[in-house]
Amino acid sequence: MSSEEQQAHAEMQAWQQRMQRPPSFMNRFARHMQARFNALLPERVHRAITAAIKQMVRGVLFGSTHTTRRPLPDGTLPARETAVRTRIRYYRNTASAEGAVTGAGGFLLGLADFPLLLGLKIKLLFDIAALYGHDVRDYTERLYMLHVFQLAFSSQHTRNETYARLATWDSYRHSLPADVNEFDWRTLQQEYRDYIDIAKMAQLLPIIGAPVGAIANYKLMEQLGDMAMNCYRMRYFAAEDARLARA
Repeated sequence: MSSEEQQAHAEMQAWQQRMQRPPSFMNRFARHMQARFNALLPERVHRAITAAIKQMVRGVLFGSTHTTRRPLPDGTLPARETAVRTRIRYYRNTASAEGAVTGAGGFLLGLADFPLLLGLKIKLLFDIAALYGHDVRDYTERLYMLHVFQLAFSSQHTRNETYARLATWDSYRHSLPADVNEFDWRTLQQEYRDYIDIAKMAQLLPIIGAPVGAIANYKLMEQLGDMAMNCYRMRYFAAEDARLARA
């Protein structure tokens, strides 16, 4: 294992520990308050929000398969990660600029940031998957990306559950639904909405909307990139361990 791979492995192990931490008191309190708020919303509102996010994610998810690069078949882990970091910087800067523009444009333009940012996040995941050598035309690879997305933007409680699935993906993937419509869209939309609510609401405010939008989008994209890198590192090192065991 090269020094770069050793560094990546150490970073992944530290990340794995964070993903498995039990929810703190503040995590539990925030989750409780958000659950009370969600309980006040009429069921038809939940259904409408779920349907909207489902259709947005499905549209980007299945549309992006036609524009995403082919999986990178060969390359060392350091070479792949150099390319991945370049893509993260590109999408992070694009999202930050987009957040500043929509944040400065008032309430209606600020609302437009939601689908724009969501599209950039999904496209980043497609590019990262391909650079790590995974074929996103595979249905299970697209569901893997949805789990990575959920891991990045969830409460610690849901993060623990989602991480457990990703850590055992080779066996878990066999239990996945045959139809993407059977995916738990409601949990995905609720956790995602709850996670970014405060930042996105502040972005709609006059005067501070532009800087808040730029900073929030920068941080959210950076967080997604970090989560994705460590998730694919986990698969890379698991495959390497399996290869060495067969040798």
